[in-house]
Amino acid sequence: MAKLVVISNRVAVPKARGAAGAQGGLAGALNSALRKHSGVWFGWSGQESEEGAGGGIDTQTHDGVTTATVDLSKRDIDEYYNGYANATLWPLFHYRLDLTEYERETGKGYERVNEAFAEAVTPLIEEDDLVWVHDYHLIPLGERLRSRGITNRIGFFLHIPWPPTRLFVSLPYHERLVRTMLQYDLIGFQTQEWLDSFLHYCTKELGAEVDEATGSVTLDGRTVTARAYPIGIDWDHFQAQGDTGESRQAEQRLLSSTRRRTAMIGVDRLDYSKGLPERIDGIGRFFDQHPERVRDLVYIQVAPPSREDVESYQQIRTLLEQKTGQINGARSEVDVVPIRYVNRGYTHAQLYGFFRAAKIGLVTPLRDGMNLVAKEYVAAQDPDDPGVLILSRFAGAAQQLEDAVLVNPHSPDDVAHAIGRALDMTLDERRARYDKMVRTVHDENVQNWTEDFVTDLTG
Repeated sequence: MAKLVVISNRVAVPKARGAAGAQGGLAGALNSALRKHSGVWFGWSGQESEEGAGGGIDTQTHDGVTTATVDLSKRDIDEYYNGYANATLWPLFHYRLDLTEYERETGKGYERVNEAFAEAVTPLIEEDDLVWVHDYHLIPLGERLRSRGITNRIGFFLHIPWPPTRLFVSLPYHERLVRTMLQYDLIGFQTQEWLDSFLHYCTKELGAEVDEATGSVTLDGRTVTARAYPIGIDWDHFQAQGDTGESRQAEQRLLSSTRRRTAMIGVDRLDYSKGLPERIDGIGRFFDQHPERVRDLVYIQVAPPSREDVESYQQIRTLLEQKTGQINGARSEVDVVPIRYVNRGYTHAQLYGFFRAAKIGLVTPLRDGMNLVAKEYVAAQDPDDPGVLILSRFAGAAQQLEDAVLVNPHSPDDVAHAIGRALDMTLDERRARYDKMVRTVHDENVQNWTEDFVTDLTG
């Protein structure tokens, strides 16, 4: 029986599932599909060893899903992960040319690890298996598998934005990278905007024959299909979190600590793409314009650290702490602190409780492939008394959640105005906005996302 083989940079092995940050939204997105198809999930263990990927595969089977992981060497981690993936592709794909590093050695490391992944996973792929590769770490992997004689249907999904052509061409060997993508059978993007950018590149830079109506791209006699598949949350699983004592305790903890002030919350990885310093500037502008409302509003920023070995991430943490401290120093009273900055992670159940207690959700990335926090905030609201979602128009979710209060995250005035609007919004308007958004979040869930992609990949 044909199975589903999922390949991603990291794997949520059974013993690590539920650990903070083990695999983020990808684990929830894929586990049900893997169970259904008796699947195999292959990728990096997250561990370092001298042998790296050549040290062999560790396999475990749990609840019908087999995980197969390899270690990486220190050099691989430095060059492939911290280097090319997160210091070159990540900033470039989030439109941050000013932060993009172009280093020949990290590019070689990226190629080397993709080659090692292909060599390790090839024996696990049997005839008629579907292969689904995930994200920017593994763009060339499909081509590497083809070079080893794998003729199976292979799909690729990009979880982050695809940049405009005029930015993407700044990448050395950009044409070679995209040509490797065209060895997949199906390529998925989060939104129509990122899909259009990819198709534009294929037309202008490669001279490919592109049918925008169907998403087919033909080059050198080979045709691949590219489509938008907006990812959703696991609605049933997330709602189950809200029924736990842990969630209810978190909700009461936040409500009692805010003492009749309106709680506004943001939950983001500590990453420059999330627009956190700009968000704090917007909150500071609001308090500058309305100093009397410091007793009406408290902002809670939850920002678990990530990629702490990368210098730009260290800088963002320092800047965020500085800006938060300046506002608190200027606006605090002995019994009031306007901003609570929490540099740690919480469980899904706790976050559900925090979202439920917060009457404003502030999600303002400078650029984001989708942003599931926005959808989780909506899903956690009380239908009778829902909160207000303030959402960056540059998040992929904004194309689905049009009834959020959409803002330009680069504009402190725009963010400040949206906060005031949310604080004063009537119950009728809050309900009307919530009713439309929650239908989208419920219906366009992660199960439908996986089913749509796998069905199309099956062909």
